[in-house]
Amino acid sequence: MDNDQQPPPPPPEAPDKEKMDQIRRRRLEKLAGTTTPKTEQLADAGNSASSPPTPAPSTPQNVPEPAPAVKINISKPAPTPTTPAENPFAKLTSRSSNDTNTPTTVSASEAKSLKRPRAESDEQTTTPSTQPRKPAAVPATESLEDYTHRILGHVFRITLEPNVKVDGQGHRLIHLPNLRGELEEEGAPIRFSSDRLDSAILEAASSIPGKRSILDYLLPCWKRITKETKKLRGYVNGKDVVLKEAKRLCMSNCIFAVEMPELFSREPNPLTDSLTPYLLNEAGEDKGICPDFLVEAVSRFEEDDMVKGMLTKAVAGLSLQLSNMTMNDNYKPYINALKQISQFAPLLTAIAEDPLFQMATSAPGIEKHTLLGPFFRISPLQASVSKEYFLSPKTMHENSVRTAQEAMRLTLQAHQRDLLDIVNLFVRASPSAKNKTLDWFAYIVNSNHKRRALRPDPAQLSSDGFLMNVTVVLDGLCEPFMDSTFSKVSRIEVDYLRRKPRVAIAEETKLNADQNASDEFYKTEVPGTSNFISEVFFLTLAAHHYGSEATNATLKNLDKDIKYLKGKLEEMEAERPKVAGDPFNLARFEETLKRYNEVLEKAMQQKFAIEGVVFDKQMQTKSILFMRYVTVWLLRVASKTDYTPDKTIKLPLTQEPEIFKFLPEYVLEDIVSNFNFVNRFIPDVMISAVGDEVMTLCITFLTNSDFIKNPYLKAKLVSLLFHGTWQVYHRKKGVLGDTLTGSKFANDYLLHALMKFYIEVESTGTHTQFYDKFNIRFEIFQVIKCIWDNDVYKQKLAQESKTNTEFFLRFVNLLLNDVTYVLDEALTKFPKIHDLERELESLTLSEEDRKTKTDELKTAESQAESYMQLTNETVSMMKLFTKNLSASFTMPEIVDRVAAMLDYTLDTLVGPKSTDLKVKNPQRYKFDPRTLLSEFVDIYLNLGISDRFVEAVAGDGRSYKPSNFDAAARILGRFSLKSAQELEAWKTLKKRIARAKELEDQDEGDLGEIPEEFEDPILATLMEDPVLLPISKAVVDRSTIRSHLLSDPLDPFNRAPLKIEDVIPQPELKAKITAWKMEMRAKAKQARADAKDSMDTTDG
Repeated sequence: MDNDQQPPPPPPEAPDKEKMDQIRRRRLEKLAGTTTPKTEQLADAGNSASSPPTPAPSTPQNVPEPAPAVKINISKPAPTPTTPAENPFAKLTSRSSNDTNTPTTVSASEAKSLKRPRAESDEQTTTPSTQPRKPAAVPATESLEDYTHRILGHVFRITLEPNVKVDGQGHRLIHLPNLRGELEEEGAPIRFSSDRLDSAILEAASSIPGKRSILDYLLPCWKRITKETKKLRGYVNGKDVVLKEAKRLCMSNCIFAVEMPELFSREPNPLTDSLTPYLLNEAGEDKGICPDFLVEAVSRFEEDDMVKGMLTKAVAGLSLQLSNMTMNDNYKPYINALKQISQFAPLLTAIAEDPLFQMATSAPGIEKHTLLGPFFRISPLQASVSKEYFLSPKTMHENSVRTAQEAMRLTLQAHQRDLLDIVNLFVRASPSAKNKTLDWFAYIVNSNHKRRALRPDPAQLSSDGFLMNVTVVLDGLCEPFMDSTFSKVSRIEVDYLRRKPRVAIAEETKLNADQNASDEFYKTEVPGTSNFISEVFFLTLAAHHYGSEATNATLKNLDKDIKYLKGKLEEMEAERPKVAGDPFNLARFEETLKRYNEVLEKAMQQKFAIEGVVFDKQMQTKSILFMRYVTVWLLRVASKTDYTPDKTIKLPLTQEPEIFKFLPEYVLEDIVSNFNFVNRFIPDVMISAVGDEVMTLCITFLTNSDFIKNPYLKAKLVSLLFHGTWQVYHRKKGVLGDTLTGSKFANDYLLHALMKFYIEVESTGTHTQFYDKFNIRFEIFQVIKCIWDNDVYKQKLAQESKTNTEFFLRFVNLLLNDVTYVLDEALTKFPKIHDLERELESLTLSEEDRKTKTDELKTAESQAESYMQLTNETVSMMKLFTKNLSASFTMPEIVDRVAAMLDYTLDTLVGPKSTDLKVKNPQRYKFDPRTLLSEFVDIYLNLGISDRFVEAVAGDGRSYKPSNFDAAARILGRFSLKSAQELEAWKTLKKRIARAKELEDQDEGDLGEIPEEFEDPILATLMEDPVLLPISKAVVDRSTIRSHLLSDPLDPFNRAPLKIEDVIPQPELKAKITAWKMEMRAKAKQARADAKDSMDTTDG
C-alpha cells in the first residue's frame, strides 16, 4: 500500500441554504426544459419536461368530474370514447393557451415549507396484512388520459388514493398526498398525467427512508418503463410519448438522486448517493444498470455535465472497493461492470479524463489509487491467493501442485482477456482516451525502474501480479500489427525515442554508449509525431523489462532462497539433540524453527504461484511473438536494411549506426532472456514460435561484437544458441540445432563468430572474467559439437587455419591454455579428495575436525566436478579438431605446447602418481580415467602423422617418458579401449617418437654448447628464425615471440605493445646459425667416423 498518499478525498460538503435554493431552482428549471436525449428526440415533439403536452379531450364529457377520493375506482376506469377523425399526434404538439389544468411550478424553497403530509412509502413488496387487488382489466378503447394515469401509476408504483395500498400484483404503492392536494385545490382530475409527473416522482422519491438509496426506487421504475416501451406495437396513439417523458424524468431524477440528494430533502451520503452498488448487479435485475440506462445517460453528456460526474464517480467507487479485494474475493462483478461501461466511448473518454485515472502516487500506489489499477491488481500472485492455492507447499505432491497451477492459470487467463477487452475499448474510444491510457501505462513502467535493481524493495514497487497483467495486456495490444510476414515492422519508428517519448530511458544503460554521450544525443529532438504502433511497441518492450523479466528474476531468487532455507532447517534439526533436555532453550528453538518454516512455506507458495503464471504456454506464445518482432526490428536498425526472416544479412556489418549505440541495453537483453527462459522451461512453445531471426541475431552480434559494450550481454547470445541445441521431445538437436547445422547463413558465419568470441572472453574486464570464460567456452563447445557433423564446418575451420592464420593460432593457443589449466586443476583435486576420504574413515577424529574436513571435502568435490566437466568438453573439442586439422595443430608456433600438454596428461593418468587419482565414486565427478586416456590417445594418433609433432614429443624433456607409452598400451589392451588396428598404430607411434628422441639427443651432442648470440633468450634454445623486436631491440626466435603474442600482445622485455607484423627478420644471423649448425654437425660426423676408423684399425 502506498503509505505516502491518501485515498481520494470525500465529496465536498453541501452548499448553504441560500445557495441550495438557487441550485434547486436551477435544476427544476432544467428539469422543465427540453432535455430529451438526441438519440430519442422526435422531429415534432420538443416539449418541456414539467409542462409536457397533454392530449386535449375531444368532447367535454371525456373529462370526469372531481369526486371524493373514497369514491374513485382506479381499477375500473370508465371507458373514454375517442374521435377517430382527430389526429392524436396533433394533440401532442398543441396545447390551449387558456388551459386551466396546468399545474403551478413550486420553487424548491417553497416546496420545503409546505405543511402537507409526507407521502406514504414502504418496501415495494407485499406484506401479509395487505391483500393484493385483482389486476384491473384494461379496456380495449382506453383513452390516452386513462392510459397515462394507469401506466404512470404502474411503472412508478404510486397512487393518489389513500386507501389503495397495493396494485393488482400485490406490489406496495406509494401514496402521494401532496400531489392529490394540489389537484384538488386546482379542481383538476385526480389522476396522473405527464405534466404532473415531475412532482409525483419528486414526492415519491422524497418518501424513501434516509437509510435507503433513492435509486432503490428509481432504477426498478426505469426497468418497468423500458419493459412497457418494448411492448408497444403498431399504432400507439401517443403512448410512446408518455413513456418517453416518463423515461426522461426518471433518468433526470436518478441524476439528482446521486448529484443533488438535497432536492429530495436528504443530506448527502456517499454510501447511498452512488450508482456503484447497482453496477455490480446483473443488468437484468430490477436494481441493476442495464445498457438502455447507460445509453440514455451518455446521450445527455453534452447537455448536462452532472451526468459525467455521476458515472465517473460510480467507476471510482468500483475501483475503490476493488482495491481492497483479491482474487479470492468476488471480484468478477466489478470486472463485468467495467466491461459494460466500456461499451460507451464517450463514457470511457470521461473516465480517462478524470483526475483519478492517473493520480500522482508512488509505484505501489498505482495499483490501488488509480482508476484502472485495482482491476489490474487482481492476480493469483497476491499472497493470500497463492496461500489458498498452495496451502501446504512442503507436503504437496507434484501432481497436486501442477493441478493447482493449471486451475489458477485458467482463472488468470479469463481475467487477462477481460482486461485486454477493456483496454482495447479505451484506446479506441477517442484520441483523448487513447493518449490517457498510454500515459497510464507509461507511468507504470517509468515508476518501476528499480524492479531491475540487484536488490529491489517490493514495498517501494508495484507487485509482480500487477505488472504481469500489464505486460500481457500490452502484448495483446501489439497483436494486431504482429503478422507472420512482418509487414508492419517498418512502421516502428526508432526516432520515437527522440520525440519526448512516454517511456523514460535517460537512466538506462545503452548498448554501446556512456551516459554523457547518451544525454548529449537525446538532447536533440526529432520533429514529427510517433504513430500508435511505435507507442505501443516501446511501452510493451519496457513492460517486459520491468514486468515479466523482473518476475522471472524473482523466481530465480526464490529458488536460491528456498534452497538456503531448507539447508538452514536441516542444520537446525541436527542441533535439536543439544537442547532436547532444556525446556527453556527447546521452546526458543521451536519458535525459531517455526519462523523459518513459515518463511519457507511463504517462499514456496510464491514460487509455485509465479511458476503457474509464467509457465503459461498461451501467454508465453504471445510473448515470443512480440520478441520476434523486436528481434527483426533490431536487426533492421543495426544493419540498415529491410531485413525479414526470409532475407539475409551480409556480415560483418560495416559501420555501427549512431542510433543503435544509444538504444537501451534491455532491447537486446530482453530478447535473449525471454527466449532463454521459454526455451528452458517451456521448450515446446519455441518449436512453433521461432524462426531464423533468432539465429541471425546471435550470429550477427557475435560477429560484430564491437556493436555491444556489455560482455555479459554478448555471452547471453552464446547461451541462447547453447540452450537452443538442447533436445526437445523428438528434436535431438533442440529448437535451433537443425537450423544452425543446415542454414546457409549459419554455415557461412557461425563458426567464425564462435571462435571470435572464444578469443574475446579471455579478457572481459570484470573481476570474475577468469571463471566466466570457462562457462562461456563450455557453451561454445556444445554448439560446435552440435553442428560438427556437417562437413561444411570442418572445411570452414581448415580455411580459417590457412587464410586467417593468426586468428586461428590465437584460438588454438587459448584452447591449449584451457585444457592445460582445467585438467591440472581437476586432476590435482582427486589426490586431495582421496586423502580426505581416508582421513574421514578414521574414528579418532574429533567432531570439530570431522566437520572441518567434511566441509573441505565438499568444496574439493564441487571444484573437481566443475573442472572435470570442462576438461571433458575441452578434450572432446580438441579430438574433433585434430582429427580433421592435424596440420593446423602442428604449426611451429604451437606444436611444442601441444606435445607438452599431452605428455604431462599421459604421465598423470598412467604414471607413478596415477594411484592418487583413485576416489570412492569417480562417476560423481564425471571422471572416467579410462575414457579420458582413450581420448588423449586419439589426439596423439590424430597428430602423429606429422613428423614435427613426433619431434616435439621427443623433445619434451619435462614429461616425455617411454614407459608411459608402454603403460598406456597395457591399459588400452586390458580394458579393450581400442581396436587391434589402433593399438598397432599406437605402438608404431611409440617407436617413431623413440627414434626421434635418439636423433635429437645425438644432434644435441653434435652441436654442443650453443653460442650466446644464437640462443633464444626466452626459451634458451637454438634459434631457427631469429627476429628483432623493434622497441626493446631483443633478438628472439620467430616461433617463440609468435607463441608469446598469442597470449600476451606486449613485448616481453619492456611491455610495449607488439604485433607479429612488427618484428624485423635477421637473415644474416639466420645464415650464421645455419652455417654453425652445419659446421658442428660435420665436425661431429667426422669425429664419429674417425672414432670408427680407429676402432677398426685397432680390431685389425
